[in-house]
Amino acid sequence: MAQTRRHKVFISFHHEDQVYKDRFAAMMEGYIVDRSIEDGDIDDLNIRTETIRQKIRDDFIADATVTVVLVGRCTWQRKHVDWEIGSSLRDTAKNPRCGLLGILLPTHPDYRQGKRDCRRLPPRLADNCGEHGSYARIFDWPEPHATYQVRQWIHDAFERRDKILPNNSREQFGRNRSGDCLAGWQS
Repeated sequence: MAQTRRHKVFISFHHEDQVYKDRFAAMMEGYIVDRSIEDGDIDDLNIRTETIRQKIRDDFIADATVTVVLVGRCTWQRKHVDWEIGSSLRDTAKNPRCGLLGILLPTHPDYRQGKRDCRRLPPRLADNCGEHGSYARIFDWPEPHATYQVRQWIHDAFERRDKILPNNSREQFGRNRSGDCLAGWQS
């Protein structure tokens, strides 16, 4: 395989999966520029929803080239994950579109099952994933020393961003979804 370049990566995740976000960032240190939002970066208690969305888009995702969604068992329910994916898929003069990929975490019920129940993925990610010819791909959490493989996933997502049009037509979440994490969403 050819040498992959270093990409600016926005990591989208549910806060209950922080340990995996930290592991991913540590594993990829030196290979990616982490553009993720950390706790306390946005005071979402005192500002309007549209302002939060704009800050996510303009302050964190704006110069990212790829968005990696770490998918745990409840990630599909999170409004911020939905907003982050939606912002990543928009192509504007100020914020070019990001490549997109999902990584199933060991906490996800489909991890290493060889199948994917799209209802247990963030809906906007599910709208864009599949096999060949789709905008996004989904992979299982990698082995600890698989940095080259993950770098290739990221680079392939970057390459697809200008070759395939994403589906970003779904209405954005207004709030977090509730219910059993394992049941998933209904279309």
